[in-house]
Amino acid sequence: MNAPRIVLVDDDAEVLEACRLTLELEGFEVAAKRSADAALPLLTRDSPVVLVSDVRMPGRDGFGLLAAVRAIDPEIPVVLVTGHADVPMAVKAIRDGAWDFV
Repeated sequence: MNAPRIVLVDDDAEVLEACRLTLELEGFEVAAKRSADAALPLLTRDSPVVLVSDVRMPGRDGFGLLAAVRAIDPEIPVVLVTGHADVPMAVKAIRDGAWDFV
């Protein structure tokens, strides 16, 4: 049996690596990507993944990635993460279909 798979997206290489290592130490299979566009090919209909993405990134941001994933398969759980949040941003994330907002 394969370990649960997480697609992790963050443009900050150090944060991405730290999160990847932490999740792998907990037994998860992790695909770490530096951009939303690099992660999208891993997210297909019925793929057994959870997407964890930073919100603020150059190019397509976390909200753009959430919208793209919802169009591919609205059942893929998406967790948006940011260090620069406010209540309206959290409400928007949940209303847009994010499973959680951290």
